[in-house]
Amino acid sequence: MQLSIEDVDQFFRLHRSLMFFVNDRLRVIDGEVASVEVYSALTPQVRFQVHEALLEHMDLIDAFADVNPFHFDEANIEIVRSWKHLVTGEFFAYRPLRNHMVFLTSTDPAVAYGVLALFSPFEDLIPPPLPRMIKTTLLPFKGQIVYDGLMTARNVTFGPGIRRSLDESYKEAKASGGIVTSLPPPRVIPGVIATKAAPKKRAGGKPKGGPGASDAAKAAHDRIVALTDDFCRDHLDDEYGEMCRKMAGVLARKRPSPLARGKAESWASGIVRVVGGENFLGDPSQPHHMKMSDVSRILGVSDATGSAKATEIRKLLKIRPFEAEWTLPSRMEQNPMIWMIQVNGLIVDARQLPRPIQEEAFRKGLIPYIPADRAGK
Repeated sequence: MQLSIEDVDQFFRLHRSLMFFVNDRLRVIDGEVASVEVYSALTPQVRFQVHEALLEHMDLIDAFADVNPFHFDEANIEIVRSWKHLVTGEFFAYRPLRNHMVFLTSTDPAVAYGVLALFSPFEDLIPPPLPRMIKTTLLPFKGQIVYDGLMTARNVTFGPGIRRSLDESYKEAKASGGIVTSLPPPRVIPGVIATKAAPKKRAGGKPKGGPGASDAAKAAHDRIVALTDDFCRDHLDDEYGEMCRKMAGVLARKRPSPLARGKAESWASGIVRVVGGENFLGDPSQPHHMKMSDVSRILGVSDATGSAKATEIRKLLKIRPFEAEWTLPSRMEQNPMIWMIQVNGLIVDARQLPRPIQEEAFRKGLIPYIPADRAGK
């Protein structure tokens, strides 16, 4: 899963020459950076600033190739030009295979990239257990995909529900486009660097059972909501309660509604587990923390029943990890996927963009709010 030593040397010689050029043009780093060697000796945190600057000034790739300040031959210059097809953002480091590590996007549909490591193997870079959310930039290199030498991993682990969802996404990605091992992909793959995944269409109506829900579904809905309301009041908070009511309402309006079959306690357990899973209820560092098995126990069903019902709900509503629709308002700022938008062909974190771009993204419904407007609230 790694490049050869010769290819690693070639990659870094080209890439750090480009980064030196970018810094020379933009003056990203304070102080004098006299040579590529000096640049290479800088800390990753400092070099990361230059990597980010390139993403905002992609025209510098062609400028570097045209000027060719280090007199590379045409084959090397073409490698640099190919980096215009980079893919940047947050990925799920999903699974090591014999020839590469699978990086799975969070787009809908998902795309699976087969990525090679550089000097260090991925198992030394990405802490277990997998899957693990990482932030990096993928680059084409001699018919393969590598990363740009800088990678950050989020200190977040995923429970069984999210892992199952990622397993389904991986299967769908393999079935639709296979594992992408070159950039640009040999054909257009739906969902690659989408501006924003289109919101799922749902039956209209209010977020409660009632108009639009059958009598049987409404009766089941009301029993389930009574259970989730009591549970959230006693063990969580009103914000969780509102989100559980919303999910119950969506399920009630499906045709036919699944709520008309099965025990109310089972559905209530599944709903709380799904909402909790989307908002890291199982993480001890969160303000509200519970084991999913305790959720089911308190609601009077077995852990296996609660887990099975949560899986059923995820499939019924096609819920993927970190969806904005099921993120608690208080957690919006911590959900990285909500803020990923496309700007000039690149996936970037909207929180790091200038305010005018944020305002335009907000106007188009691509982000939930302008971060500065919520600061201190």
